[in-house]
Amino acid sequence: MGAIAAGIAMAGAAIGGGVGDGIVISKMLEGMARQPELSGQLRTNMFIGVGLVEAMPIIAFVVALLVMNK
Repeated sequence: MGAIAAGIAMAGAAIGGGVGDGIVISKMLEGMARQPELSGQLRTNMFIGVGLVEAMPIIAFVVALLVMNK
């Protein structure tokens, strides 16, 4: 049962991370299209946002390992 729970947790985290990355990047491109002079600042904020979004699957991976070893 632990392996199934770990697999479900990882699948949810991977899907959520992919959707979150897509939303962050699409909004950054929208902002760059509207205001090209802010592209450097938008890119910096996008990298911070993507890093925060990608932290969730990493945390889910650690939790999945903990669930499997319990």
